[in-house]
Amino acid sequence: MLDIKFIRENAEAVRRNCINKNDNSDIDGLLELDRQRRSLIQEGEDKKARRNAVSQEISGLKKEGKDATALIEEMRSVGDRIKAIDDILRDVEEKMDDILLRIPNMAHESVPVGSSAADNVEVRRHGGLLDREYRKDHIEISRSLGILDFERGAKVTGSGFGFYIGKGARLERALINFFLDTNTSRGYTEIVPPFVANPASLKGTAQLPKSHDDMYYIDKDELYLIPTAEVPITNFHRDEMLSGDELPIRYAGYSACFRREAGSHGKDTRGFLRVHQFNKVELVKFVRPESSYDELEALVGDVEHLLTALGLTYRVLLLCSGDMTFGGAKTYDLEVWSPHEQKWLEVSSCTNFESFQARRSSIRYKETPQHKPEFVHTLNGSGLATSRIMVALLEHYQTADGHITIPEVLQPYCGFDRI
Repeated sequence: MLDIKFIRENAEAVRRNCINKNDNSDIDGLLELDRQRRSLIQEGEDKKARRNAVSQEISGLKKEGKDATALIEEMRSVGDRIKAIDDILRDVEEKMDDILLRIPNMAHESVPVGSSAADNVEVRRHGGLLDREYRKDHIEISRSLGILDFERGAKVTGSGFGFYIGKGARLERALINFFLDTNTSRGYTEIVPPFVANPASLKGTAQLPKSHDDMYYIDKDELYLIPTAEVPITNFHRDEMLSGDELPIRYAGYSACFRREAGSHGKDTRGFLRVHQFNKVELVKFVRPESSYDELEALVGDVEHLLTALGLTYRVLLLCSGDMTFGGAKTYDLEVWSPHEQKWLEVSSCTNFESFQARRSSIRYKETPQHKPEFVHTLNGSGLATSRIMVALLEHYQTADGHITIPEVLQPYCGFDRI
């Protein structure tokens, strides 16, 4: 979240940023609560100072055998007021925290201002755009080859779920292992996180309170199924003080991801284009503030390396302010080309959150023991999500006779070169 001192000193910029991010947070209401809070704190400190001084005076009067009744009555009134101030202050701070948790992160100055995806900027493109030709869509080709089954997924669980079967299951596992092996060979430490997380973890990475309705919640245990491994991996260092020689820290973690997609009504939900459960390897970084934007470019490069190795056509988009995530300071989306759909499919978002998540999660570092603590900058990106990669692979590598050629880099993991 943003520091209240920063908001107080940059109120107009914060208001403008909210507008640019299509957010309606009550900045004026927050600042009024902040004024009340500071006034209450000052009054409380004054009352406590008065109580301490008069207590000594009362003690002196008693030692001299003098009447201290009036002062004792005054202190009873002062004590009642201090208690009332504490109660009011607690309520004010709760209201402030609720607003602070809902104010979006400041967009970096290099982020284009825009209201929707139409205002995103294409940075670069790799590969050519294959046409549809003989290609069947991923649902039809997977049905004919017996490698994916969405009908039985819907029967067993509901729409938005599917089964991987035989060589389809092997190909999915190959993608996960290829992503993990490639990323760990490029400086990431592999980590296997829990697939459920508590509310504090979701609050730390800014999914709560904003995105509660988009997640699966286990009421009895007060746990959420994770929407991305970003949540548990970022919270791995929650409430910790890191040392400068530990940074940068880079993790690559596989998880299943669960999303209700409550706001996706009317969008294309066929097959793997939009699912409620999918597999993903997530890349998470904890870095020094001064290097975080270099680390963002490197993160995008790591994802591009995977897409290039798979031989897929892709493009990199710089997201505008209105299409960014709530917590992001700057985000690049990477999209692959779907030959049958004849459109781009998002497969990764790479985001620098600056100190936004670290402040919520209390993740700090000291460059040396003598330095003051600072909040780290956190970054993450999909490296990669498998569902839409599977769509692109099944369409891109489809042959005229209805089979699938396996990309060379995946063949050692699959144990076959054709489906």
